[in-house]
Amino acid sequence: MIPDTLKKELTERIAAAVTTREAAVDVMKELQGHYGWLTDEAVTEAAALLGLTPLHVEELATFYEMIYRRPVGKRVIHVCDSISCWAVGGETMMADLARRLGVEPGGTTADGLFTLLPCCCLGNCGEGPTMMIGDNLYGRVTPERIDEILAQERKTL
Repeated sequence: MIPDTLKKELTERIAAAVTTREAAVDVMKELQGHYGWLTDEAVTEAAALLGLTPLHVEELATFYEMIYRRPVGKRVIHVCDSISCWAVGGETMMADLARRLGVEPGGTTADGLFTLLPCCCLGNCGEGPTMMIGDNLYGRVTPERIDEILAQERKTL
């Protein structure tokens, strides 16, 4: 169940939107932040707040790559697998990250800190290969930088 303060904040955001669907992604992201992922309960709560059916919220949730319908680690590592990043080593970066973290793409580390996911594009094509951890975008990632980046991200947890 969401706290009253969050419910009030979301209700105000929805009221300020032109349409309820305009606010749907914001609502889902906030509920995801509260629960750690978009649980079935969160889908039902979002639907009630937005005046939509749970199916409509589910359809929206499964469309967006950064809305998670299953548990994820405290930080999600998105590795760009667009052609631009792939051409400059993105596939190698994904394999290297998987090896260092001890997980396959789609998996979560044993300590629950990181989930490793491919992403169709992070919009940083001129700086590939690119990955995003939480809200932090990292471009021109090299194998040498991966350990440094992971250590930096671990400090923020």
